[in-house]
Amino acid sequence: MFRHVVLFTWAEEATAEQRATVATELLKLPEVIAEIRAYTVGADAGVNPGNHDFAVVADFDDVDAYGVYRDHPIHQAVIAEHIKPILASRAAVQYVC
Repeated sequence: MFRHVVLFTWAEEATAEQRATVATELLKLPEVIAEIRAYTVGADAGVNPGNHDFAVVADFDDVDAYGVYRDHPIHQAVIAEHIKPILASRAAVQYVC
């Protein structure tokens, strides 16, 4: 299995509605990208200071399936329209598990 983990920190001016829309739009992706095997998104629980604000964990059969997801036009549209406008920082890792 190939796992993709991404963490976002939102800009201070990001509204609650914008943050919620990111989750809503991301959760539509498994319906349209068949290569996704498992997909979890969520806001930070607020337990520890200094954490990122939001996480995505996505599982794929292999790196090629991840590439389909990464480059998919609907995924790219979610990034461009909903994530980038409110993004302060991003961290990501991909690994075989």
